[in-house]
Amino acid sequence: MWRLARFIVNTGEIVLKVTSFRLLPLLATLLIAAGLWFISFYLGWGNFWFKIAISAATLAGLSIWLQPERSGLVSFDVKALLVGLISAIVLYLIFWAAKWLSTQLFPFARDQIGGIYGKGKGTDPWIIALLLICVIGPSEELYWRGYVQRQLSNRLGGWQGWLSASCLYAAVHLCSFNFMLISAAGVAGLFWGLMFWRLDNLAPVIISHSFWSTIIFAVLPLP
Repeated sequence: MWRLARFIVNTGEIVLKVTSFRLLPLLATLLIAAGLWFISFYLGWGNFWFKIAISAATLAGLSIWLQPERSGLVSFDVKALLVGLISAIVLYLIFWAAKWLSTQLFPFARDQIGGIYGKGKGTDPWIIALLLICVIGPSEELYWRGYVQRQLSNRLGGWQGWLSASCLYAAVHLCSFNFMLISAAGVAGLFWGLMFWRLDNLAPVIISHSFWSTIIFAVLPLP
């Protein structure tokens, strides 16, 4: 399917962009994502951070293979860096407030938040930070926003694609049986998905995800 992407006002030209929607490959990758997240979050064997890094990189590789038309998808510049860093700080503050509120409202919240951090127990913080910045953050965004949300938005429209992809991002965390983690994934998915939808550039979203996760898991953990 060919879709009219944008008008170039100063030249009067019309640019056509390939935005084909393929349901079966998308569904296949989502099933793979569910299986990989089950292995990472539910099965106790192996190092959690290495498992999630391999899982995210696998999905990123699939998204690159299945969606070769990536022109203009990722554009790094000073603006992308600033937006990414500022949004990472904003999201961290949102989670800090949400953590305080949830522990006041739900007796189980503190234990479940501790359980999230417990999965990385025994791994050096610098290794966690390196994996988050270099592998996990970029890979997750290439797949969940750059592929899943992009595909769904092409088929359903902007806001429907944003909401659908955010729900799917939260849903793969159901295997953790951790309400706080599932909720956190939903909030983060909505946040980064909205950034990608409005900015139409994956670079600031990659920066935001990578630095936020590094801060919250390796530099200034919430518990």
